[in-house]
Amino acid sequence: MIRTPLRPLARILQARAKGENPDAIERENLRLRHEEQRDRARKRAESRLLVLGVFFFAAFAVIGGRMGVLANTEPSEPRASVAGADILAQRADIVDRKGRILATNFETHSLYAQPQQMIEPVKTAKALVRIFPDLKEERLLKDFTGKRKFLWIKKKISPEQLQSVHEIGEPGLLFGPREMRLYPNGNLAAHVMGGASFGREGVHAAEVIGVAGIEKFYDERLRDPAKGHEPLQLSLDLSIQTAIERVLFGGMKIMNAKGAAAVLLDVHTGEVISIASLPDFDPNNRPRPPTKGNPSDSPLFNRSVQGVYELGSTFKIFAAAQAIDLQLVNQNTVIDTSPPLKVGGRKIGEFKNKNYGVLTVADIIIQSSNRGTGRMALKIGPKRQKEFLKSMGFFDPTGLEIVEAKGGAPLLPKRWTDLSTVTISYGHGLSSSPLHLAAGYAAIANGGTRIRPTLLKRDKPQYGERVMSEQTAKTAQSMLRKVVTEGTASMGDVPGYAVAGKTGTADKPKERGGGYHKDKTITTFASMFPAHKPQYVLVVTFDEPVETSGKKPRRTAGWTAVPVAAEIIRRVAPLLGLRPQIEPPALSGITLTSN
Repeated sequence: MIRTPLRPLARILQARAKGENPDAIERENLRLRHEEQRDRARKRAESRLLVLGVFFFAAFAVIGGRMGVLANTEPSEPRASVAGADILAQRADIVDRKGRILATNFETHSLYAQPQQMIEPVKTAKALVRIFPDLKEERLLKDFTGKRKFLWIKKKISPEQLQSVHEIGEPGLLFGPREMRLYPNGNLAAHVMGGASFGREGVHAAEVIGVAGIEKFYDERLRDPAKGHEPLQLSLDLSIQTAIERVLFGGMKIMNAKGAAAVLLDVHTGEVISIASLPDFDPNNRPRPPTKGNPSDSPLFNRSVQGVYELGSTFKIFAAAQAIDLQLVNQNTVIDTSPPLKVGGRKIGEFKNKNYGVLTVADIIIQSSNRGTGRMALKIGPKRQKEFLKSMGFFDPTGLEIVEAKGGAPLLPKRWTDLSTVTISYGHGLSSSPLHLAAGYAAIANGGTRIRPTLLKRDKPQYGERVMSEQTAKTAQSMLRKVVTEGTASMGDVPGYAVAGKTGTADKPKERGGGYHKDKTITTFASMFPAHKPQYVLVVTFDEPVETSGKKPRRTAGWTAVPVAAEIIRRVAPLLGLRPQIEPPALSGITLTSN
């Protein structure tokens, strides 16, 4: 900076020449210098004040904004989870084959307490017990007045309960947002859904995890954020599932049965259109697993998949089909079913000690002869029988997409003797689930190829390896149709919908000591429809049914499972898009003439 001299020489000489006092020039220059210095100091001070003002304004704005955010959010509390791990609460929906909701998410709240922030813990405890009767006032009061800093009160509360708690006015009671799993159809398809619960939990979120059924089987897929917008589409049909469960429940009550199961299967795609097990439960409020007693007595037990039973005479068609496929017999081959038939030191008897005499293979199936089926099985032999049943899927779990399916492995004999071969041919000595049976009958219905049941929607057939020739399958279908029109399943015929099938009544084995109950049975009707071109297989099973409309109690499948299956077909066939058809009359008795 260039400083101006206080006594410039030029002006001093001019002033002296004019006779003026040169000191006045110095005083004026000094005054101007002081004024300039004051102006610079003032500008510098004003700039500093402006910067300081802007700084304070920004600081107060940040503090005020943060205070507003904190005032509108819940206090941060320790989470019951791994440090630093985010809780993913979102879970994809589950829908039926037509896109209707089976499982979805519902926004609700949790209720927790900070006892140290409470003003009136005694009054609060009393008020909470009035809102939530299952809570204990003494326990709440002990927690509120103790040393605890954080306390869960309810993991899920309804909007009405939230409002009631809010009206208590206690600052120590706080709410956390929650996303819970909701099953809007209640008990419908409960064993397929299984249920969900909370995993890792925090104040601001909770992890929803599957605990059973398809929820657990596809847990990772349903929790995948990348697929959260894509619902999991099942093969189930909500309308058909509803109809089957209602009819099955009514049948179980009428037949005084302990339990019941039903499976409806598409024979070409393997899709499970409906699968039911009774008694059932509400997955919104899933009961705890039993800690004692027989697990099959629990409503959580899935009889269609986990229940492995001796399914009786429904197995006879497999022996006949294999014998025909091996060209050991044909449907018109005559077999003597008269007693005695003794295998491995054991006599093979008939239902009510009947003697059917000489029967064709078709009549053996129609009349359900144990000895006739046993003689065919002996021609087949243990080795070939084992190979055939294994190819049909009776040696392994079904692989259905629910976790319980792994526990439904068939029970096989330890030694596959000639006696085992005979008894298995008519459904004793090998225990399997109704779903196994449905898959086996589907192989007959679709022309001889194995299918694997699935709960996922398929758009095209899913044929597996061939287990019998197409002609053998057609012959088996024809024999099963005659069981309904002429044999033990006469109450299974449905006008307009030709039904083919086989009954099975098996004495229930004793839980202890071996042997069988004389007054407890497992009754099954395995059917396919329409019989002329099967598209669906339906298996209905009852546990300990008793039909009491007659003079004596009746426990056979023809009186219990068959009429219920017929009512199911009558109701669901139209829902499946099947039109009723009138079967052409038999040509017997018609004489052809010529002009």
